[in-house]
Amino acid sequence: MKKLIITLFILLSSQMRADEGMWIPLLLDRNHADMQKLGLKLTPEQIFSINNSSLKDAIVQFGGGCTAELISGEGLLLTNHHCGYAQIHALSTVEDNILENGFWAMSRDREKPCRGLTARFLVRMEDVTDEVKAVLNDEMTESERNRKISEISQEMVSKVQEGTHYTARVAQFYEGNQFYLFVYEVFEDVRLVGTPPEAIGKFGADTDNWMWPRHTGDFALFRIYMSPDGKPAKYSEDNVPYKSRHFLPISLDGVREGDFAMIMGYPGRTDRFATSWSINNSIELKNPAIVNVRTKRLEIIDEFSGKNPAVRLLYANKYASIANYWKYSIGQTEQLKRNKVADKKIQIENEFREFAKQNPEYVDVLKNIEEAYKTLDQYEVMTRYNIEAIRAIEVFTIANQMEALETELQKTQPDTEKIKATADRLKGIVTRIFDNSYQPLEQKNAEEMLRIYAENVPKNQQPKEFVAWVEKNKNDFSKMAQELYKSPFSNKEQALAFLNNPNKKVFEGDVAYKMARAFTKHTAETNAILSSTNDQLRKANRLFVEGLLKMNPGKNIAPNANSTMRLTYGQVLGYSPADAIWYDYKTTLTGVMEKENPALAEFTVPARLKELYEKKDFGIYAENGNIVTCFIFNGDITGGNSGSPVLNAKGELIGVAFDGNWEAMSGDIFFEPELQRCINVDIRYVLFIIDKFAGAKHLINEMSLRAR
Repeated sequence: MKKLIITLFILLSSQMRADEGMWIPLLLDRNHADMQKLGLKLTPEQIFSINNSSLKDAIVQFGGGCTAELISGEGLLLTNHHCGYAQIHALSTVEDNILENGFWAMSRDREKPCRGLTARFLVRMEDVTDEVKAVLNDEMTESERNRKISEISQEMVSKVQEGTHYTARVAQFYEGNQFYLFVYEVFEDVRLVGTPPEAIGKFGADTDNWMWPRHTGDFALFRIYMSPDGKPAKYSEDNVPYKSRHFLPISLDGVREGDFAMIMGYPGRTDRFATSWSINNSIELKNPAIVNVRTKRLEIIDEFSGKNPAVRLLYANKYASIANYWKYSIGQTEQLKRNKVADKKIQIENEFREFAKQNPEYVDVLKNIEEAYKTLDQYEVMTRYNIEAIRAIEVFTIANQMEALETELQKTQPDTEKIKATADRLKGIVTRIFDNSYQPLEQKNAEEMLRIYAENVPKNQQPKEFVAWVEKNKNDFSKMAQELYKSPFSNKEQALAFLNNPNKKVFEGDVAYKMARAFTKHTAETNAILSSTNDQLRKANRLFVEGLLKMNPGKNIAPNANSTMRLTYGQVLGYSPADAIWYDYKTTLTGVMEKENPALAEFTVPARLKELYEKKDFGIYAENGNIVTCFIFNGDITGGNSGSPVLNAKGELIGVAFDGNWEAMSGDIFFEPELQRCINVDIRYVLFIIDKFAGAKHLINEMSLRAR
């Protein structure tokens, strides 16, 4: 899973639970007493400090979409296998398929550079709410307000970045009611050190995704390198391993039910302040469209992959990405209904209405949200099929990239230097896309995406050019796809040939370019129609959250996740997903062997792993004569927390977060305290695989292992 789901804050709950919320680490003094009651042994300063070494210095945002943690003083990073999946996939070939076989660098010079991969450290953060709000006023439209926020934010960022190697951003919290400045140090030389084979790192694959009990060894190792003077640098053989201010010691003691556990990481996005109208939009319109399109896309990849192993490898990363959100959308819809989330939101809204009677500035807020959704719902199906289906047509992606070139060619006096520079830039884009695709599959995908769009989007909301094209071809989408794939933008050789000698006449007769531009224009027109409605919704949501905070004075309410560093905490606990069913808090290697099915790729077990299990050759990593593979706790996480360290009360590493549970997939929107669990690979399973399975003892020797 690339995106984890777990938890939401019950705004009107009369009892606060310390494990509910993704907390801003700068403000941990507000949570510290509750954390101590659960068993925490650290001070807030030991967790998050600007001036001294603290846990924060061991946590990185990995590649912009996951989290990783330092586990040695030599820049060794631990994250999820699925977080490193794209890099592992990119480094794999049919001849050397490390995705399938695994990889372990037995010396530093064997570590594999990862193109484009970054590791981002948080240097500091500060509250800049007063500075931002000083340039805002209530007379501004929402668009004007956003422009002012953007302007003042850019001024702050520029001031921080000037003369330094740091990067910065200003992030909004509580739907634009608070603002924080974040300063980062970004390292660009990150190398693959080790990965288990897919049969371990992705054991259970799509079948087990979002499910508990789980037995997946979802981890991979990377290393950060820096220049000899200690600064971030592009890849170079002269670079040296990163010297960290702090790295995480590793506990060999395992976990027991009721133990304190916490996570620091970079959760991506939650929508905890969503209203009942947003829930209904997801259940009835958004999620069904996503599932419909992605089901067909997966079927097409399966069809071609089954015939050609090279195609299976080529599309492995894309397939995993499509499948993850496909299953997420299915699960979220099911659990939003099962957990009656809309009803819970209506209760909150009713209490807000009572509050608004005494606070007239909020009296129209819910009415404005409802009215906005009445308009947006009319366009949701069209919008979603455009995003999911039309944008998935590769030849349209290529054709749209050519727009800047076409614009210059159509000028009375085209700038030849600009044309050449644009064409040279496009050659790189074209090569990158086509080198990662298979034309017969993409043509079939185009056929089915055109069909699914035409059959599901109201005709009066489709581009008129597309409607005419469909009618001209009498709904023969196979014929239409064949026409698209006669375009010079449909294969690498013709596209590069065109870019070597651009000719504006090609654009005039090319169906792929015309249709791509028609859809782009149609999207822009729709966005213009909905602009005022979206502004109305943004303002109403902002005032709704502002009012909720005023409704609950003294309550420590967590903001939505927004890809900034957060901390969550709770206890190791099992749960009951349904009547007469109880799930324990941990799984073991025995479960891997019980799930083994050689007929299914998802449940194959490597011979070496079976050998170690049968011999009970577990080394120092065993617990009661077995290996604990995974455990759960009730921490509050979501997508972006994948790869986050799970820490015990002393700040020692006990696991790596990688998933959420099926019964609580509504958790990005509403917290379910009795159901929601974070699924983690036990750190001892990670060490066992590195040491006993891979024989990479030299990596273990870098780490700091601790036991009672």
